Amino acid sequence: MPQPFEEGIDRYEAVVTFGEHHQAGPGIVHGGLVAAALDEASGLLATWHRFPAVTARIFVRFRRPAFINHELDLAAWVTDSRGRRIHIDAHLRDGDEVVAESRGAFLHVPLDHFLATPEGRAAGEAWRRRLETR
Repeated sequence: MPQPFEEGIDRYEAVVTFGEHHQAGPGIVHGGLVAAALDEASGLLATWHRFPAVTARIFVRFRRPAFINHELDLAAWVTDSRGRRIHIDAHLRDGDEVVAESRGAFLHVPLDHFLATPEGRAAGEAWRRRLETR
């Protein structure tokens, strides 16, 4: 999915494939990586919904194994947004079957949260330039 040109989007979708280096048991994706994919999709959406945002908490429910070398559909959507808090649900699907799902709360934070590092300052500057060119 391309990056949005403005804040306020309320859905993120992607297709993901995990490889052999992502497996825990033979042929099965490590659960921590499944959780990380759900958190990443939700965190991207939270940040694109209201820049910038961080994970406050996330709960993951694993429903069945995710298999390596297999395309999976990843989706996240905003369920509520009030004040600094953004609630996001997400799931990872194999066709019609839910492999894992999450429910998270994300927190809009001041940009200074990220400006403590050179990488954070560079990212903030890039975002500022991008907004100016709209």
